[in-house]
Amino acid sequence: MARRKDIDGSAGVPTFYGKELRYQRELAGLTLQQLVEGSFYGPSHLSEIERGERRMPAELAEHVDKVLKTDGFFGRRCEDVRKAKRKGHPAYYEDTLEAEKRAETIEEWCPTLIPGLLQTAAYTRALVRATQPLATDEEVEVKVSARMARARLFEDDPKTPEYWVILSEYVLRCPMLPPEEMADQLDHVAALARRYRVIPQILPWNCGPHPLMLVGLLQLLIFPDAPPLAYLESEFSSDTIDDPALVKKYRKAYDRLRAAALPPKASLTLIEAAAEDYRNGKQPD
Repeated sequence: MARRKDIDGSAGVPTFYGKELRYQRELAGLTLQQLVEGSFYGPSHLSEIERGERRMPAELAEHVDKVLKTDGFFGRRCEDVRKAKRKGHPAYYEDTLEAEKRAETIEEWCPTLIPGLLQTAAYTRALVRATQPLATDEEVEVKVSARMARARLFEDDPKTPEYWVILSEYVLRCPMLPPEEMADQLDHVAALARRYRVIPQILPWNCGPHPLMLVGLLQLLIFPDAPPLAYLESEFSSDTIDDPALVKKYRKAYDRLRAAALPPKASLTLIEAAAEDYRNGKQPD
């Protein structure tokens, strides 16, 4: 029998909430399955809430309070958990942030930036400063911390998710940071690839017309037990697409883009060469 995961209630609001939920459920002598009976949610959903990995929907909180006779505690506090999990991220990213953690495979197309999951703190800080020039230092650091927390996805179970990213060669050539820090950023991407945590591909700058030219950031999320999603983001808004026919179109376009990009091994060599150029004080060719 697998040992259940311990919950550190001091880690933050979501884990404190989840630990109390587990305590009250076990105090009542109920299993996960017994507690969700009569709701529209499954035991795995509730288990993820207990571990602080997923937010509590209001209707499930109401059901839990009724079954456990907790006088509305979980209903009153579920919005606190929601705000805590979203801290440092835009409101429109909330659902995708949770979906990212449950995905079996994540595939991204990033034509202008190193994507969030691969950014160093310095890169994130420069990006936030560029897009929100009036933000205070404290507001900037909250966003940086939130972005770094997302990247811990690669420090957990080494088997999931499988992460595939296609970057425009422009991303390697655009000096977002001083040379040494740009080298560190590219070395970070290369190190994750060397550890087999990510699979990067580079789309050459001179490849000509290609699929997804009119799209900014695109993220495709594939789940073991749910339909896939497509997530598109611009600077101030996003769109999460769950329509199967439309997701399929983005899926095909991404596969065609992948075919136009350099193979992973050649892409890694290009990333490492660009990092070396920056470290030597040269603008990559």
